[in-house]
Amino acid sequence: MASNPIVNMFKVKELRKRMFFTLLILAVFRLGSVITVPGIDAKVLLDYFDNLAKENNNAFASYMDFFVGGAFSNFSIFMLGVMPYISMQIIMQLAVIIFPALKRISQEDGGQRKITQYSRIGTIVVCLIQAWGVTVYANSIPNCVVIQNQVMFKMITMVTVTTGSMITVWLGDQITARGIGNGISMMIFAGIVARMPNAIVELVRAVKANEVRLVFVILVFVMFIAIIALVIFEESGQRKIPVNYAKRVVGRKMYGGQSTYIPFKVNPSNVIPLIFASSILTLPLSIISTLANGSNAKPWVGALSRFLNPTGVWYNILLVLLIIFFAYFYTQVTLNPTEIARNIRENGGSIPGVRSDKTEEYLTKILNRLILPGSLFLALIAVIPTVVQHAFGFPQSVAQLMGGTSLIILVGVDLDTMSQVEALLKMHHQDGLTKKGKIRSRSL
Repeated sequence: MASNPIVNMFKVKELRKRMFFTLLILAVFRLGSVITVPGIDAKVLLDYFDNLAKENNNAFASYMDFFVGGAFSNFSIFMLGVMPYISMQIIMQLAVIIFPALKRISQEDGGQRKITQYSRIGTIVVCLIQAWGVTVYANSIPNCVVIQNQVMFKMITMVTVTTGSMITVWLGDQITARGIGNGISMMIFAGIVARMPNAIVELVRAVKANEVRLVFVILVFVMFIAIIALVIFEESGQRKIPVNYAKRVVGRKMYGGQSTYIPFKVNPSNVIPLIFASSILTLPLSIISTLANGSNAKPWVGALSRFLNPTGVWYNILLVLLIIFFAYFYTQVTLNPTEIARNIRENGGSIPGVRSDKTEEYLTKILNRLILPGSLFLALIAVIPTVVQHAFGFPQSVAQLMGGTSLIILVGVDLDTMSQVEALLKMHHQDGLTKKGKIRSRSL
């Protein structure tokens, strides 16, 4: 009788501990997402965002809430989430490529630890800038701030929000080290999932009020299922590069002589380009939108805020371009053809039909052919929420969850977590999550 994979997950002590630890950390994260920053009247804040939602004028707040599960509109201590840290990681990775001194540091013993420290210090700076923007935004809401002393209010808010963001990053690190899945991705995953009940309630209200036709809801739901299937299909696709290793005699033993392959995914960078592109746009969008809400806002600030409207054409064009850029950038960092070619040559390997000195060129050509369609696929799905919102009249919060970035992140994180669970089950000699004990991949 075949064993139940769900039961097997709870039989393995290590896996069980990791799962419960992950759930505990996510519960702490959700608790912090509803604790309002000191000095803010929560009732006034709730009425303000409810009115914006009724007027369909909450594009900025809905966008900021996307990765933090409503923590921004709550003005909670975790309102910035992990996005400042991700933004700083991107900046540091670019800086390592641009500045030779940083590249030398990263290649030294313990260099990556130093780069990580620099990223965390930079994250504090980014958090302080965004937290200052939060104070300006709060002051633009009538009767929202209850502390009369503005200097004290700004100091308390900036320290609280910055500390909350760094705690969120630390919680993500704890999941990576002692839980299941990538911690930072799991925090974003939890934020998206937490918004689903409210989005469903809002959609039902819109259908009852005849703001959205039921036939459109059914059509979008079918499209939602089809996109999930396409994302899974694309995520499981691989291009296998065959590699033959020559036999080597070392002492009295013979090594090598086997054939293997290098698996290149159709989308080598997974959901990273989407997260990177969104986080890069978050910083200027939050600052500009905050300044546009200020009492002394300049006309050009308002124009720039409208230009960066998350539901606008120009924002989506920038998002598409950034997704394509980060797909190439991240793949080159993680799958460097030069490093792979050197490792193949040093171990006496060769790719059938490819000269040894042409290995790097061949791998680069294969990667470029994979990255372009993969990045275009990501970009196409990323703009679906805007299309759904404008074509079918869906509320923005619902449209964001019915496609685009949310779907790819949900599916990507889920597949990654399943792979880790699968590995732990196999390590403890248990049946995997699938009948043959492995998550299938397709060869191209």
